[in-house]
Amino acid sequence: MNASAHINCQDLFNAAERHQRAHHRRLRRRRRAFTLIEIIVVVTIIAILAAAIAPRLLGRLQWAKENKADSEVKAIASAVEMFILDSGGNLSDDFDLAILLVPAEEGGGPEGPYFKKSNDLLDPWDSPYIIRVPGTENYDFDIVSAGPDGRVGTDDDIIN
Repeated sequence: MNASAHINCQDLFNAAERHQRAHHRRLRRRRRAFTLIEIIVVVTIIAILAAAIAPRLLGRLQWAKENKADSEVKAIASAVEMFILDSGGNLSDDFDLAILLVPAEEGGGPEGPYFKKSNDLLDPWDSPYIIRVPGTENYDFDIVSAGPDGRVGTDDDIIN
């Protein structure tokens, strides 16, 4: 009698365990999808974070473009100075920066080309760099980026 009672207890224990596992499976199956409220809360949190972070990121992007333009203006000014030294003369008033892209054998500077790609003469806002001969900031010439607004002569211009 004792052995059969033990078997019955074991059977009851196994049945209870199966029932509990089945109950957990049903709960998991029911809880797979998110409710509309949960989705709205998550989207709202993401929107708030984006609104707080986006202006900072855009400000950093503008700062990075301005620094890049400043570096490129200085590099172009150095290339123009090398052109002047190589050609042994001064710049004419109608000097064009595109000559820095032309190899010596095709009529460029004696040690040209000074730049490999025409994109090297575009600022971060995709406007061409401009040379002013004589310069208003420097004696011989100025290399100018029109800056974010794309207009020369405004406060956001970047000059060597």
